[in-house]
Amino acid sequence: MHTNMAASVSPLRSSFRICNGFALHHHCCRGKLRVHRKYENQRRHLHQTVTRHVAVVISGTEMARQLHREIQRDVEELVTQGNMRPHLGVILVGDDPASRTYVKNKTRAASILGISSDTVVRPGTVSQKELLGIIDQMNRDWRVSGLLVQLPLPAHIDERAVCNAIAPEKDVDGFHIVNIGKLCLDQRSMIPATPAAVWEIIKRAGIETAGKNVVVAGRSKNVGMPIAMLLHTDQYHERPGGDATVTIAHRCTPRERLKELTGLADIVIAAAGIPGLITADMVKDGATVIDVGINRVRDPKTGKMRLIGDVDFEAVKEKAAFITPVPGGVGPMTVAMLMKNTVMAARNALTH
Repeated sequence: MHTNMAASVSPLRSSFRICNGFALHHHCCRGKLRVHRKYENQRRHLHQTVTRHVAVVISGTEMARQLHREIQRDVEELVTQGNMRPHLGVILVGDDPASRTYVKNKTRAASILGISSDTVVRPGTVSQKELLGIIDQMNRDWRVSGLLVQLPLPAHIDERAVCNAIAPEKDVDGFHIVNIGKLCLDQRSMIPATPAAVWEIIKRAGIETAGKNVVVAGRSKNVGMPIAMLLHTDQYHERPGGDATVTIAHRCTPRERLKELTGLADIVIAAAGIPGLITADMVKDGATVIDVGINRVRDPKTGKMRLIGDVDFEAVKEKAAFITPVPGGVGPMTVAMLMKNTVMAARNALTH
């Protein structure tokens, strides 16, 4: 008998890595061990019910709240030790509504977490030379811990030149060529916020990656590629990875081939920006499905615009073991990881 329901649970904090079954590597207190045991009980219950198609909906909103509390403690610790409060500098070009919303969300989150911020706004007609000059000025400003330029930029501006103009140690978006290079070499660096969010969700939910098959649908240099790097690299390197076998699919991957690949995958990460790309017939029972897509579509019933992901959520949740919703999944965690990068930049500045 199939039960058509999804069990929504608050994600649990975990600093454990699960590898080769349930070999645990931990470095924290007994309290976290109790949390882990509680979560393992939920996993065993899920294993018993997966044949009944009960999915665990991972709440990125709840997980972000947990991360927020950790960041707040880090900020207050810095300030209590007599250090400057972390400061996020943001540059916004043009009047794109989505970009304005993203910047507002980031600066609001910073304020809540005790991180100061300021936003420099320039019209869409700003020259690349002027924009690079602003970046250089903020690079040299010791009060700015972290710096980001909201993307996308107008067509006449070279985004790669802009990303590479930001000082690597202040590059909280993780887009500088030095940070991308370090990521590919498994070295510690600023990791782009969305890939970092996906990796953090997987770790905190206790989802096994070592030896598992992962399909990443999407090969963008800011999302798909870094996610693949994080998941396939060695867990014992300087920047620990997931030890998974990762396949990257993209726009030239035939749909039937994509279906074959996702059908074998233990973890499917949809980051292509195509509504409904991943359907129920493409996912095997018990898989984990992480939806990174953010697509604005018009609801045929209400006529209003709404957000959906790259996954047919209602259908896929009947087969998946774990699934993230849109909204309320990767999005809140992305903002939280950006804040974490800002605090990291502030800490790193103390040793330079």
